Amino acid sequence: MKTYLDKPFIVGIGGTAFKGSSTEQALVLALSAAETAGGRTQLFGGEALLALPHYVPGSIARSSEELALIEAVRAADGLIIASPGYHGTLSGLVKNAIDYFEEMAKDERVYLDGLPVGLIATAYGWQATGGTLGALRSIVHALRGWPTPMGAAINTSGKIFSDGVCQDQAATNQLNLVGRQVVEFAGLHVKSKPLKNVS
Repeated sequence: MKTYLDKPFIVGIGGTAFKGSSTEQALVLALSAAETAGGRTQLFGGEALLALPHYVPGSIARSSEELALIEAVRAADGLIIASPGYHGTLSGLVKNAIDYFEEMAKDERVYLDGLPVGLIATAYGWQATGGTLGALRSIVHALRGWPTPMGAAINTSGKIFSDGVCQDQAATNQLNLVGRQVVEFAGLHVKSKPLKNVS
């Protein structure tokens, strides 16, 4: 009988209503860095977020899209959340997805308790990136999560993303570091889990 430890499971949440948005491209790059660092990932991008109805607490009938997000976050060893900066803070689309975390209020692991959470804020200018990143950090703290030391603030005014590639090396470095840090801290959580048996 062999034993092994699972790779850290990292869930990415973010994007906009615009397909292929800079926000979603940034998130995908951070998730790619997480995979390179040894994690396995699942993306809930703009299309998935658009499929979520406005969160209704206590709803008995949940759609498959709602359940997919809730169960993925429940199983996650770490998260990466990416939001555009709309009027100085996170978008309603991303906030609505986060509102679904309320379904974990009475779980054994309450909300995001103990989970590392990487954060990415994108905006057409610097001011909104700071406000958005600060708002995301406050939300993660309220949900008992641990924002990673590195939070990526990406100024997209120069159209730095194209076909999944970032043309700005400093932004690329930030996204890579966010992905790596989430996996590194999540790895500590995974190592504390019981070993699984493989025949």
